Amino acid sequence: MSENAASGTIAFLGVGHMGGPMAVNLVKAGHQVLAYDPVPAALEAARGQGVPTVESAEEAVAGASVVLTMLPSGKHVLDAYRGVDGAPGLLSVAGPDTLFLDCSTINVDEAREAAAIALEAGHRSVDAPVSGGVVGAEAGTLTFMVGALPEDFETVKPILELMGRRIVHCGDHGAGQAAKVCNNMILGVSMIAVSEAFVLGEKLGLTHQALFDVASNASGQCWALTTNCPVPGPVPGSPANRDYQPGFAGALMAKDLRLAVNALESTGVDGQMGHLASKIYDAFAAEGGAARDFSGIITEIRDRSAT
Repeated sequence: MSENAASGTIAFLGVGHMGGPMAVNLVKAGHQVLAYDPVPAALEAARGQGVPTVESAEEAVAGASVVLTMLPSGKHVLDAYRGVDGAPGLLSVAGPDTLFLDCSTINVDEAREAAAIALEAGHRSVDAPVSGGVVGAEAGTLTFMVGALPEDFETVKPILELMGRRIVHCGDHGAGQAAKVCNNMILGVSMIAVSEAFVLGEKLGLTHQALFDVASNASGQCWALTTNCPVPGPVPGSPANRDYQPGFAGALMAKDLRLAVNALESTGVDGQMGHLASKIYDAFAAEGGAARDFSGIITEIRDRSAT
């Protein structure tokens, strides 16, 4: 791949809630983008925001120098790369030495498998899952956790900088997904702890503001408290102030914690809090919290607490 690869056509596959605004930011920056999504509404929305679209993934990939995927799961990524049901895989459609940039959040093992088959097919591979939610995607302030060879990181960094504020090279293939799964396990566990503390404070007669003023300036300080506070009032911008509209939806937290559990089990780590957080968020998503912000877990904790 030439040094000017990052200025060539970018095939953007998956322009839903996250991918759509990311593609828009690339177009606004002057990149030539061809987008595809199997969901007609997503494709129409992207087109309405000025993103050129095509009728198939194969059409987007043919001639592209970078293939960026933002897909729901590792199975979707691997199926797209290999092809299913007689359809050609993207690895066979792409020109030689294409850079495959996967921004999906998937299992670490799946990311490493995707990289391996891309390399075997004569391409380059980067995994770069994101943090920052839809708001960050729209504002171009995402954090990208990147797993790549150093030279491939340097190729994609200018592209990622158009969609994000912080770009971290975490290591070789799969390292981006490893960083994402570890970070989100911390986030899920800490949000549960913060929510339980607020419900306990309510039972003990503390106001939300009093507990926030103490914990946010003491050893209990964390992002789940100071940025995504699960009660309305102390942090005006948190989803709690708008009836837990996401933000970062409960279904996505449940998904990410299942990925964390998969990683814990595959490595033999005794991650008891990760397993418990996964069970809690699975139940939250199944019982009406899937489309609510993940901080809405406090309402479930409050409802289950003794009166």
